[in-house]
Amino acid sequence: MTKVLIDPGVCGLITSVEAHSDDQMTVEVTVKSGCDSIRAMMDELGSTFDAYEICLKKPGDGVFFDYAKEHFPVHAACPVLSGIIKCMEAECRLALKKDVSIKFED
Repeated sequence: MTKVLIDPGVCGLITSVEAHSDDQMTVEVTVKSGCDSIRAMMDELGSTFDAYEICLKKPGDGVFFDYAKEHFPVHAACPVLSGIIKCMEAECRLALKKDVSIKFED
């Protein structure tokens, strides 16, 4: 099982993701979020996905981004979708587990 915690910044709507795959192809995710939009997305899209259909897409493509384009409020910089996908791809060995970050410098 792979777990990530996503702190999206000033909104404070922390999201936790757990991904599990037995075959590195089908992945089941559990997403807990303080964000109404993320919770609604997961309720609609479900919890089981083909990892290749999710992770091997061009940026901005795929079911998560398609859903967000139609239903999310305007906020293009939200890192939660990327965090969910990173968790899934690491669990399915499509990427190595490595922390990512965005830091502001003054």
